[in-house]
Amino acid sequence: MSLQQASIFVAPSDLHGSGVFAGRDIEAGEIIEICPVLLFPKAQLHHVRQTILDDYYFDWGEDGEWYALCLGYGSLYNHSYSPNAEYGMDFENKTIDFYCVRDIRAGFEIFINYNGDVDNQSKVWFEK
Repeated sequence: MSLQQASIFVAPSDLHGSGVFAGRDIEAGEIIEICPVLLFPKAQLHHVRQTILDDYYFDWGEDGEWYALCLGYGSLYNHSYSPNAEYGMDFENKTIDFYCVRDIRAGFEIFINYNGDVDNQSKVWFEK
C-alpha cells in the first residue's frame, strides 16, 4: 500500500453508499490522491451508460470527445456543494488530481463538487 492510499480509505458513507475518508488529518493545500485514468471515446459512451459505470466517469478534454474512468479512489468521492476537496485534470499525464481545500480531520469524509468548481452551485445530473 502506498503512503498516499494509507492516508485515505473507503468506507460506508452516511450520504450515499460508500465514500472516501481521511485516514489522518489532511491540511488545506495537500494533494490527497493522484489517480490515473482510462480514457474512452464519445462513440463508446452509450455502452458505458448501460452499465454501473454510468455514474462513475468524468468528462475529459476540451472538445467533449473523450471520457475518463478514474482509477484509485477517484470515482468514489461523494458530491457536496460545500466540499473540502477539489479535483483537477492533468491532461498531459492522464491523471485526475484531488486536493484538500479545507482542513479535513482524520475519520471525516472527503467531498468534491461534481460540477468541477468548488463554488459552482448548479444542480448536478442526478438532481435534475
